[in-house]
Amino acid sequence: MGHSLHDSNIPLSALHDENTVKQWKESLRSDPYRSYLYAYPHKTAYRNFEKPIPLSQLWSDEPAETYFLYMHIPFCGARCGFCNLFTLPDKNTDMHEKYVEAIERQARQWSPFVSNKPFARFAMGGGTPTLLQPAHLERLFGVAVNVMGLHLESASISIEVSPETVTREKLQMLKDHRVDRVSMGVQSFVGAEAAAVFRPQQPMQVVHALELLRGYDFPILNLDLIYGLPGQTLDSWLYSLEQALSYQPEELFLYPLYTRDHTLVKTEDVRGGDDSRMMLYLAARDRLRAEGYKQTSMRRFSKADSTSASGKLLLPYSCQEEGMVGLGCGARSYTRSVHYSSRYAVSRKATAAIIDDFVAAQQYDQADYGIVLSEAEQRRRYVLKAILHSDGLSLNDYSARYGGSALEDHAELVLLLQSGWADLDAGDLRLTDEGLAYSDAIGDRLISAEIRARMEEYVIT
Repeated sequence: MGHSLHDSNIPLSALHDENTVKQWKESLRSDPYRSYLYAYPHKTAYRNFEKPIPLSQLWSDEPAETYFLYMHIPFCGARCGFCNLFTLPDKNTDMHEKYVEAIERQARQWSPFVSNKPFARFAMGGGTPTLLQPAHLERLFGVAVNVMGLHLESASISIEVSPETVTREKLQMLKDHRVDRVSMGVQSFVGAEAAAVFRPQQPMQVVHALELLRGYDFPILNLDLIYGLPGQTLDSWLYSLEQALSYQPEELFLYPLYTRDHTLVKTEDVRGGDDSRMMLYLAARDRLRAEGYKQTSMRRFSKADSTSASGKLLLPYSCQEEGMVGLGCGARSYTRSVHYSSRYAVSRKATAAIIDDFVAAQQYDQADYGIVLSEAEQRRRYVLKAILHSDGLSLNDYSARYGGSALEDHAELVLLLQSGWADLDAGDLRLTDEGLAYSDAIGDRLISAEIRARMEEYVIT
């Protein structure tokens, strides 16, 4: 045991024997990419509520001091081969207009319940929000401001774009609405690699979009890249990374490629037993650190300032904040004890049916699908969100919020310390560099038995 354990006052009963620690660590190391735990509990743990919950009841006692407004646009130009998000390849502008009208109806019904606290953040995601026509985007900003009460001058505002949807007209409109962060999925600057995962883009199209984006000088430009693509080598991966760096993005998100049964690209199409993702990750991590980027999670690297030129505080984007008000089909909403959304699907037929139901609906004032979190699951979620971030978990904050000890409540934290994958410093538990590299395996191991059983029972359509 290292010095961290000696200084942590962990009860002897919480410590694990040497063989248990060794087996646990070897198990995680043998399979570092178990699952991408971007939200907890995952939407596959959601079910129909026995009785719908009125939104007036859900939000009346929400303790969050500020809220996060999110709009989900479930349309894109094409479904990428790795995508299992709730999105539909559909460029039909008539359908887009009906969808925007439905969001406005929903917002007018939700506003009385969630307008009592300021929105510190606003984000549009998807899908691809900028697939919409400028007039539709303009209307959505109007809904955010005039219906939901968003203040453009103070809120941190983020939007996702794709290379083929970037135009001067749309960028000017985003600039006029004080967007702070534009996030673009590039995935690869190598045409053959993008084509292998069905990305609807050409390298020159990406370059053109980036040149336009840099011309509008948004405070934060984020670029997404994927490692482990079919045919990708260390050289081609570093080439894409250098191309991205040439545009000096304030943020970079690096995603390992995940393949699933319900995505177009299958595991056997990619690796055939040879998994190079950890090697590619380490090479990119070291390169970005040398370039002055700070790693804040396994995926996020940032060198952005904390304020914009106008002095507005820029908050890091997070998709699972408490007090998150999610408008639109596929959007999740989070109160401290209840997470809810529309149904989840991946196939075109099932996704289209869910969107059609949302567009046709006239009432949106109840939550009927999601999950009610027990206190134990609230604690587990708090721990997961904290330790997978470089700031780590404050043991004192945990105790102040829930009572008791995080180390006694969650045996996995002690295993992390005993394995050398986490350290304790002044009461803060943080993953080491090796621990961060194995974040996906660690996150997967922290899923409770109850939530895992619900996820495994779920049949994705």
